[in-house]
Amino acid sequence: MKIKLKKGLDLKIAGGVKTTAVRDVDVKVFAVSPDDFPGFKPKVDVKEGDSVMAGAPIMHDKKNEDVKLVAPVSGTIKAVVRGERRKVIRIEIEKSDNQMSRRFDICDNLDGSDAMRLLAESGLLAEVRQRPYDIVPSPEVSPRDIFVTAIDSAPLAVSPEMAVADKVKQIEAAVRLLSTICKGKIYISVRPDSILPAITGAERVEIEGPHPAGNPGIQAANIAPVNKGETIWTLDIVTLARIGELAVNGQRDFSTIVAVTGPEVGEPCMLKTFEGAAVAPLLKAASLRQTSHHIRVISGNVLSGVATSPDDYLHFPYHQLTVIAEGDDKTEFMGWASLSPSKASVSPTFPGHFSGKAFTPDARLNGGRRAMIMSGEYDRVMPMDILPEYLLKAIISRNIESMEKLGIYEVAPEDFAVAEYVDTSKLPLQQIVREGLDYLRDALE
Repeated sequence: MKIKLKKGLDLKIAGGVKTTAVRDVDVKVFAVSPDDFPGFKPKVDVKEGDSVMAGAPIMHDKKNEDVKLVAPVSGTIKAVVRGERRKVIRIEIEKSDNQMSRRFDICDNLDGSDAMRLLAESGLLAEVRQRPYDIVPSPEVSPRDIFVTAIDSAPLAVSPEMAVADKVKQIEAAVRLLSTICKGKIYISVRPDSILPAITGAERVEIEGPHPAGNPGIQAANIAPVNKGETIWTLDIVTLARIGELAVNGQRDFSTIVAVTGPEVGEPCMLKTFEGAAVAPLLKAASLRQTSHHIRVISGNVLSGVATSPDDYLHFPYHQLTVIAEGDDKTEFMGWASLSPSKASVSPTFPGHFSGKAFTPDARLNGGRRAMIMSGEYDRVMPMDILPEYLLKAIISRNIESMEKLGIYEVAPEDFAVAEYVDTSKLPLQQIVREGLDYLRDALE
């Protein structure tokens, strides 16, 4: 299958990785944050000072106790950090010198219920997303189809295929395992020039087009959209390879390659570590530029990533850190209305629209929030067969019937990231969609 998407937007930002070399980095402390897993209501299974091995459960879901979050490394529980009303913010683990990994019982003839139980117990089910609602899947519901993306089209992202180039055996094993759970097809979306070979048991989809073409939800919407009463799963090729590693060897693979990028990074690079790594050692390895202005560290990309700090940890599901200027201490003539050719804009009103160079953006909003302008600007960058402006208005007004008719079951917050960037009303579209999905789930379940 071949799909060519015309809608979308590729941002040209300075600070991309220019080498394929991957360096190891020494990180001592790691963390797991339950907020990174929408729909997961954590119950802590460990306490400070406990020793854990990689793959051991540290939290479980209050609603589905079989669904676990597990330790990415073996070591000692350093802290269980809580916020207001004792909300679990994260669990920090200090890595030990000798790494030990939990082994899971794997048999040759797993049926669907056994495979689902294995994914839930190993923490891998929590790394998959279910639509509708864009949440951790329920182990009680089998998906109609599964959509895997081997594309990361976000700004400054590197191809996830680099991390799985030598794991074809594991990917095929994962497809066999998931086929016992999935009622329909497993789709793997790649670029036309992909180095990934055809995978037995999965349907290969070649996708062309600008961001957000790499989002699995966008791919699902253009292959086989989800309808009311149906459930699909979405995940990336790295998670698929991890499922295969579990199926082949009975152990979890928590290693990850993190791209440290952005205009404020002196040496954009790729670093090998484990999930949930502390941010500070990664930034140190990439040599941030010596500047006097404030910077913003983003776990993920500039469009849909999570603003963090050098004292925080890498958030799931991101394999990228982006560092840009904060902009709160910057002054310029005419402010957001400046006609400087160094200012990026999607509007032909600004000279920077016609520049082919890479820009160095900052985190300023560049304008005030105002009423939604029904101009069709969202439609120009969203390659989905929905009416995004009307859907957003239905979400804001909490009109469930209109939300369902306008395609709420198909979308996730990340699908609106580019629309949020081009929005002249400066509305927090991703936040609106997340709140709408949570409201709909609470109302219907």
